[in-house]
Amino acid sequence: MYYFETVPLKNGSACELRNAEGKDAAAFLSYFIQSHGETDYLTTYPDETEQDPGKVAERLQIKAQSASDAEILALVDGKVAGSAGIGMLSDRDKLRHQAEFGISILKEYWRLGIGTALTKACIDCAKKAGFLQLELEVVAGNNAAIRLYEKFGFIEYGRNPRGFRTRERAWQETVLMRLEL
Repeated sequence: MYYFETVPLKNGSACELRNAEGKDAAAFLSYFIQSHGETDYLTTYPDETEQDPGKVAERLQIKAQSASDAEILALVDGKVAGSAGIGMLSDRDKLRHQAEFGISILKEYWRLGIGTALTKACIDCAKKAGFLQLELEVVAGNNAAIRLYEKFGFIEYGRNPRGFRTRERAWQETVLMRLEL
């Protein structure tokens, strides 16, 4: 699914939002590893992702050509500063109206408006793909993310007190949120 937009950031910089493609694999992988090492709020640790740039390129290219899924990069001065994506939960008849949403941003780019821009882009892509509901899971203590999602109309529909278990064996409560499109 094609997406492209340039948005101004709070610091005056321009941020290019566009589909991740196979050619972005090395930069995407580097960004992913860094961003997932900078916070304990994300679903995976840096070492839990595919490390082979060739396989990452293949996955990104498939998403770029998908009619339903999307991975949107946020580029600032040519550097991957963040990404967000949507993906169909299941192609079964009773579930194909739902898509999951995920987002991460490098810490040095927090609070500049990239999260807002990426969330809007993914909502636009989800609508274009015909989804009726966008869903996400967020750590309960991630107040900035929860405020962002609520700003777009996401509502809480449940909590899981044992949603994530860290490598230090601590539990993180997760909040289940959805947006009707």
